[in-house]
Amino acid sequence: MNGLPILTLLMALPLAGALISWFAGRHARHIALVFAGLTLALALYVWFNVPATGGMGLVELAPWVPSLGIEYHLGVDGLGGLMVLLSAIVALMAIDAAKHVYRLPGQFFALALMLEAGLMGSFTALNFFHWFLFWELSLIPAFFLIKLWGGPKRGPAATQFFVYTMVGSVALLLGFLALFLATHTFDFAQLTAMAANGALSAAVNAKLGPVMLVLAIAVLAGFAVKVPIAPFHTWLPDAYAEAPSPVTMLLTGAMSKMGVYGLLRIAIPIFGAQYASIRPWLLALAVLTIVMGAWAAVVQKDLKRVFAYSSVNHLGYCLLGIFAIAIPTAGPALLDAKAAALDGVILQMFNHGITAAAIFWFIAMMEERTGGVRGIDDFGGLRKPAPVFTGLMGIVLFSSLGLPGLNGFVGEFLIFRGVFTLSWVAATVSILGLLITAAVILTVIQKVFWGPVNEKWAAFPELHGSERLAVAPVLLLMFLLGILPQLIIGSVNPTVMNLLTHWSF
Repeated sequence: MNGLPILTLLMALPLAGALISWFAGRHARHIALVFAGLTLALALYVWFNVPATGGMGLVELAPWVPSLGIEYHLGVDGLGGLMVLLSAIVALMAIDAAKHVYRLPGQFFALALMLEAGLMGSFTALNFFHWFLFWELSLIPAFFLIKLWGGPKRGPAATQFFVYTMVGSVALLLGFLALFLATHTFDFAQLTAMAANGALSAAVNAKLGPVMLVLAIAVLAGFAVKVPIAPFHTWLPDAYAEAPSPVTMLLTGAMSKMGVYGLLRIAIPIFGAQYASIRPWLLALAVLTIVMGAWAAVVQKDLKRVFAYSSVNHLGYCLLGIFAIAIPTAGPALLDAKAAALDGVILQMFNHGITAAAIFWFIAMMEERTGGVRGIDDFGGLRKPAPVFTGLMGIVLFSSLGLPGLNGFVGEFLIFRGVFTLSWVAATVSILGLLITAAVILTVIQKVFWGPVNEKWAAFPELHGSERLAVAPVLLLMFLLGILPQLIIGSVNPTVMNLLTHWSF
């Protein structure tokens, strides 16, 4: 470990903020904003110091429990650095959105910062034991944030969320304990190298028998719940709908990326050959997630449930890109297609996190103005009393729709550009998801903002100055990444090529 431990500080800052916020009472939000802002500044430093070679940078390595293969091992490449940046942005957005937490504010903001610390640890840890601690750390505050500050059905929603994710965590833990018995290491890089040269399968077969596929499915199940992959998604709509909207911002904007990140950092590198053997089934699950998520959104009447299912749909595109690349590379054309799909997946993770969090931010502002009303059919004509609100939320909705010129377009385009070469059937069927999503979002815009004004909302308050100032950087980022996606792709592509070089299918 050399120099200043930047990644350790990245985890320690929100934890320190959580400790202070817990006892700060009505000042807790301001303290949380300060610590979330400092964490964002540090995350920006991390992002701008990601190695241009695509390898790991800012590495911190120290023995922890050597006899058990446990090391304090942190590092980031383009993938981890981008997820750290996303988590810091979304956490700051969510804390800013939580303006009306009057009951136990200290505990609320302390738990939100603890959740941010869990995210930072999950996106930087390179040893399974260390990574798993932070994976679980993010679960606990999320459960209490839903359970204590959620809606009328918060109890069942929080319990369902906890049970699903805990079962997934148990599957992950059992899978990696089996790997440790065979290899005596928890280090992701070592396990990836062993998988690439065949030593991992040989070690597992010698110690435990032919169970590599079983272990691969167990690990996949853990990440399938977190993404979520259909049919393991049923916890998500209730959790998103019942959680306070700022908490929903954290769940959809950052926590859902933990599952996709886990597939890219852990599952595919270690079990790539096993996933390649069941690739058609995995692609079918990805297509089901895309189409089912979009169709389910069609029939929802609650805005939060509409965009909860829409979130499932959008993350399905990430799954499509990931599972499509699980085939042996033969020739430069196939490698180019894999790189395009993987670039698109990582960009989609970031773009979806920003856009989905922004949508729930605007829904939070609608709830504040209406006393909690969020039914699609409860509104109408809001563009007349609140044209600025309508225009700015419209930009975010069009980003979610994938309008060219906004950030939501580029990632999906790259995913389909790669997947059409790798699996044209899956790509073709998945286009249904794009069409249905467009219909869903246009319906929301028409029913909520257009048509005759519902007299109940004739005096719907316009965005005030501080709200416009708060959302402006997020909207500018959407335009910037829609026009100049190379600002991210330029740093991510070396990581993508490095990953593809070391993965074995």
